[in-house]
Amino acid sequence: MPATPPSRKAAVVRDFKRAWEAQDIEALIGLLDPGATAVGDGGGLVTAMLHPVEGGDAIARHFAGLSVHLSDRTILERTVNGEPGLVIQLDGLTETVIAVEVAQGRVTHIWAVRNPEKLTPWNQ
Repeated sequence: MPATPPSRKAAVVRDFKRAWEAQDIEALIGLLDPGATAVGDGGGLVTAMLHPVEGGDAIARHFAGLSVHLSDRTILERTVNGEPGLVIQLDGLTETVIAVEVAQGRVTHIWAVRNPEKLTPWNQ
């Protein structure tokens, strides 16, 4: 499978962000690979996904459901682990860092880190 160019990955992440903010489930489903997975790490300190969410449809619905919690937060496109990703901030402090894997123009894996102990470098 050929590697997805960085500019294409960034475009997919940007489109995902926009669809998420708009709560556009159909657009999210279109951006997610049907076999995609999403995991969250709250470290037992903050709420996060207790179990992996599997399948593009389930992930789209999960993220659309999270949108109600985003009204006072800012979602930023940032480099995460050297790849395009997302950062969620409240009052300038990072609450969540989302790494995204993209293959063949679709999101295949999402890692959401919410554990405040792991986010310290993002808030310095």
